[in-house]
Amino acid sequence: MQDHAHSQLHEIVSALVRSLASDRLGDPRLAPPYEDVTQFILRESARMSGLFGCPLAALTHGFNCVGVLRQGRRFQHQADASQRKQIEAWRNSALSFRRDFIRFYESLAMLALYSREQRGQDAEKVDAASCRVPKEERGEDAASAFLRCEVAVIGSGPGGSITACLLAEAGRDVIMLEEGPFLPLGSCALFSKEEMEQKYRNGGLTVALGRTKVAYAEGRCVGGGSEINSGLYHRTPPDILGEWRREFDVEALNEADLRPHFEACEHDVSVSPLRGPALVASLKLHDAATGLGWKSLEVPRCFSYAPTPPGETPRGARQSMTRTYVPRFLSAGGRLLPGTRVGLLARDGARWRLDARHETRGELRISADAVFVCGGAVQTPALLRRSGFRGNIGNSLRLHPTVKLVARFPEPVNAAGPGVPVHQVKEFAPRLSLGCSISTPPQLALGLLDHPEAARRVSSEWRHFAVYYAAIAGDGSGTVRNLPGIRDPLIRYRLTDSDHRDLADGLAKLAEAVFAAGASEIYPGLPGGMALRHPGEVRKLPGAFPRNGAGLMTLHLFASCPMGERAARCAADSFGRVHGAPNLHIADASLLCGAPGVNPQGTIMALARRNALRYLGRT
Repeated sequence: MQDHAHSQLHEIVSALVRSLASDRLGDPRLAPPYEDVTQFILRESARMSGLFGCPLAALTHGFNCVGVLRQGRRFQHQADASQRKQIEAWRNSALSFRRDFIRFYESLAMLALYSREQRGQDAEKVDAASCRVPKEERGEDAASAFLRCEVAVIGSGPGGSITACLLAEAGRDVIMLEEGPFLPLGSCALFSKEEMEQKYRNGGLTVALGRTKVAYAEGRCVGGGSEINSGLYHRTPPDILGEWRREFDVEALNEADLRPHFEACEHDVSVSPLRGPALVASLKLHDAATGLGWKSLEVPRCFSYAPTPPGETPRGARQSMTRTYVPRFLSAGGRLLPGTRVGLLARDGARWRLDARHETRGELRISADAVFVCGGAVQTPALLRRSGFRGNIGNSLRLHPTVKLVARFPEPVNAAGPGVPVHQVKEFAPRLSLGCSISTPPQLALGLLDHPEAARRVSSEWRHFAVYYAAIAGDGSGTVRNLPGIRDPLIRYRLTDSDHRDLADGLAKLAEAVFAAGASEIYPGLPGGMALRHPGEVRKLPGAFPRNGAGLMTLHLFASCPMGERAARCAADSFGRVHGAPNLHIADASLLCGAPGVNPQGTIMALARRNALRYLGRT
């Protein structure tokens, strides 16, 4: 029965892919056969959270059966014209689940199709012995289901890696556990579908539910979000620090308090300005914003440059945790255990017990004097709530909702490779920020889902297209909750009326700047397929982002376990110690008190360093 259902699902998805691709035929990448695309979608569907995977499979079979009621034949057996008609009816349905269903399959299909010519780097190798956990000198057997340590660090993103590294270098016996695999940066192309499959939680198919849904991404690999982000780096704006100090009574959070931690982290991950020419699309936005009298700046990156002879183009490499703090942690004698999910924390006398499961070794139990939970703004509150901790945990999730547009220019502005734009418009910060985004052909195709006519030109004209974004700090908030029998938590997020207005205002200001940069056509990320071809048409954009609109996303999540001395609203104290739980700490994005209005990795790193040194008694 299960094999039959899977076979049926394969047939339906294959038919959907064939019909969706036929709308954009003319591009050689979209020509049949489509088995590679079908298999990619089936793999991604299998990675989805149980919250969505089972309903999606049921809805897919239901979509197939609708054809019987209307055409007398299942969808995969209908004529091409009938298939397109049914897809179009669902795409324009008044029922949001039908629209979301088509958008899900169309997004994955276009991503896979336009990725056919994308090539990854030669895969780097990881020395498996370098992260081996059992150590004979500690009396541990390779088959042992019980491990002991002084400090257990759960999660290996920027917060976890810095914490584990500093504690190990101070001579502490540290185990760092990571649910995902240990893969280097070069295991796949940056911002590719292969990266989604390798390094993203649930294949990148994660969404915060609400009347207006927000897609988000979580890293699930050693190094966490540092392995999948663009490496853009900001210090926390001083006015944001002041707001957090006043509203949450956070100690030692002045700009002067954090400066040495920012400086140390910037040295460790080689935060550097761009050397060499900027991407044309990014530079155009910067120049246009400056011409409008708006503040615009080049954002430095975590990027290390090799010595370069005069006259040659500087060469370098993006820096992440697997290239910086993780190797230091291992060299200091730290023990890394990837492929390990911690299911529960509990007190065991004066120590902590971690009940975990390793992907090959099975059930593990780890005993530790102290625990640092560093799973990120979603996984940290989920683990703590599973373990019985409730006080202000998972009640105040914040994020940076982001809307995008695709612009076409008369002249080429795009180049081969992922290319990271480095300019951001901060005239209206922290309320909103404008910038240029990744503009590979797959990303362009995704940005043009509501504009199929323009999408057909991507293959031949992609160098003339670029993606831009407007991100808001937002006033909305969300929750993280576990559901019985479901592995992944339920994320809900509510945008406020002012959020909808700010998103619309950001989109309008972004369109104004992009037209000033010389764009001839603009395709906003709004339902309905509205296109703008003249600066005067910007006024046609809505005054508030549609509540049922698709296309909102974010890469920045935080504040689900805020720090501070106000125990009535904070999950942890000013240095990450969970209120009422001895030797239990948080060291990740969830500690932030609100939206910083900038890329948060710099803030996360500085706080992790500050708090680790405090734990060691050095500050």
